[in-house]
Amino acid sequence: MSRERVISGETVNIQDEAIQITLRPKTLDEYVGQQELRGKLKVALTAAKGRGDAIEHILFYGPPGLGKTTLAHIIANEMGSRIFTTAGPALQRTGDLMGILTNLNDGDVLFIDEIHRLSPMLEEFLYPAMEDFKVDFVVDKGAFAKVVNVPLKKFTLIGATTRAGMLSAPLRDRFGLFYHIDFYPPEELEEIVRRSARILECQLDSEACVAVSLRARGTPRIANRLLRRLRDYAQVKGDGTVDSAIALQALDAEGVDSAGLDNLDRRMLKVIIEYYKGGPVGIEALGATLNEEVDTLVDMVEPYLLKIGFVQRTQRGRMASTKAAEHLGLRISDANQQTLF
Repeated sequence: MSRERVISGETVNIQDEAIQITLRPKTLDEYVGQQELRGKLKVALTAAKGRGDAIEHILFYGPPGLGKTTLAHIIANEMGSRIFTTAGPALQRTGDLMGILTNLNDGDVLFIDEIHRLSPMLEEFLYPAMEDFKVDFVVDKGAFAKVVNVPLKKFTLIGATTRAGMLSAPLRDRFGLFYHIDFYPPEELEEIVRRSARILECQLDSEACVAVSLRARGTPRIANRLLRRLRDYAQVKGDGTVDSAIALQALDAEGVDSAGLDNLDRRMLKVIIEYYKGGPVGIEALGATLNEEVDTLVDMVEPYLLKIGFVQRTQRGRMASTKAAEHLGLRISDANQQTLF
């Protein structure tokens, strides 16, 4: 199974997360990309501040590494509020959530990452908290049980998910603002890489910046991670300056090809093309063949392959495109050519 992929949009370890935090923009003006989203968010923030009110509950959805957590922190910073962060899997009991909610002040932000992984019991506990700013807490058990109504301060819940479809309809309906975060074009990633290079005091020429942006899979977190790998490589193999030659050597050493694919991406495509003759093949069959978890393929591998047209989802399963076969120097059987896009 894959471990700590350099082109993973997920945080790979604590140190990775710590460095990413230092590179995060603090305000909307510093934030690069997602122009339409930023415009809408700026209006909502300005209106809320003008009323002296908390901003509506917000749901950010999209692939990992695109800036959902960063935007949550920016919102709290712009509103002059505190932010409390947690994740769906970390919340197991209503008591866990109760402790957080009762400590929130007016205007505070509660950020729940992977909110689609909340249990149904916790989702139901959140409904009155989001809608009426109160929770019903059950004290004691059996014949002695009683419900205590606990009022809450007017807070903002920001949820982040890679799978918006897995949220229940009642929870989704309680968010006032919905924002989809999409992959970034190379020119915006170049701007992000240049900004990060200045913060990291890394000397990076324009050609190296382009190389990173083209192989970063449209994801800022990956671009920043690749930049750090290039900086280390240049320090050991060169004079510390990251030029185009050093950049290409470092990226090749990391196994990241010209399309931003790594070994797992190429393995998945090769299995579809060679073993399943281009597809279609079910995602469960792919997971079993590759010895990878289906969630890994669906959340971390497939979105980018779909984005660049290397894979197609059909009712019968996944199919590889002739474009993907050409990139790998392979050929899809003639019998399947007519069904491919």
